[in-house]
Amino acid sequence: MGRKLSAEAGASEPQWADRLWRGNREGRGLGTVWIFCSLGGTTQPSPDPGSEAGDAYPASVQELPEEICSIRFLFTAVSLLSIFLAALWWGLLYLIPPLENEPPEMLTLSQYHHRVHSQGQQLQQLQAELNKLHKEVSSVRAAHSERVAKLVFQRLNEDFVRKPDYALSSVGASIDLEKTSSDYEDQNTAYFWNRLSFWNYARPPSVILEPDVFPGNCWAFEGDKGQVVIRLPGHVQLSDITLQHPPPTVAHTGGASSAPRDFAVYGLQADDETEVFLGKFIFDVQKSEIQTFHLQNDPPSAFPKVKIQILSNWGHPRFTCLYRVRAHGVRTSEWADDNATGVTGGPH
Repeated sequence: MGRKLSAEAGASEPQWADRLWRGNREGRGLGTVWIFCSLGGTTQPSPDPGSEAGDAYPASVQELPEEICSIRFLFTAVSLLSIFLAALWWGLLYLIPPLENEPPEMLTLSQYHHRVHSQGQQLQQLQAELNKLHKEVSSVRAAHSERVAKLVFQRLNEDFVRKPDYALSSVGASIDLEKTSSDYEDQNTAYFWNRLSFWNYARPPSVILEPDVFPGNCWAFEGDKGQVVIRLPGHVQLSDITLQHPPPTVAHTGGASSAPRDFAVYGLQADDETEVFLGKFIFDVQKSEIQTFHLQNDPPSAFPKVKIQILSNWGHPRFTCLYRVRAHGVRTSEWADDNATGVTGGPH
């Protein structure tokens, strides 16, 4: 559009045109600011309100400055908002770190069944491994039980001294009661226990000739000193004596204070007057419950009887318990040869 007024406008409104080009000397016009608008296909500047030309000009032209200000404000606001949104979007894309825990991906039905099948196979493998471990543990337990059983049988076999025992009632040994100490009896309890058929409180001395060595099945005599004389099933060249006493771990009293400690062994001849000292020994309760002692019978002599003399125990103040006594050696005479000496016994 050209920057000139139409001839008609210049001819009809010379004062308005003069103020438009030269400015409002009174400060009431638009100055040198040109405002272009379109009215009826013509371009005309905005007159100064209050002037003669302005009063004659249309009202819509007079309101253009306010509308232009509103448009400028809206344009500025939209521009600022666009800049803010662009900065916000750029920050979201580049400044904010990506999320580490992303939501799980949705599985399809086939993928779900596949995953369930895979986990089922893993569970079956774990179950197989568990069964294998269970079998291995069972085999180890079985081997351990077998080992324990072997040890028990070995210990039982060790209980039987691998030497002939001539102080055994089943082969004819017996007790000479006249030369044996009296039994121990507790006056407060003996009457009660002796009335029970299944429990005889006072065990006879012949119990030491039996293989039963369960706790309590012993011969008790009063105090810590006593003796027992055993008739042997014939004349025997004594070589060893074995004493047996349950260990403290299985004793009902929680210890082995009633066990014999110091003892001596004598060989007796048929006249009961001649005694031959065969040795003095110590039974140690801290060692094995079965202890064998070698006798000092040199040169070897045969005896029809053997005397075990207890000299002390392991601290019990009232009595001493003697469990099993075994006599080892070589028999030199049969029963027929011993009848003349008055020695009797059972079969052997």
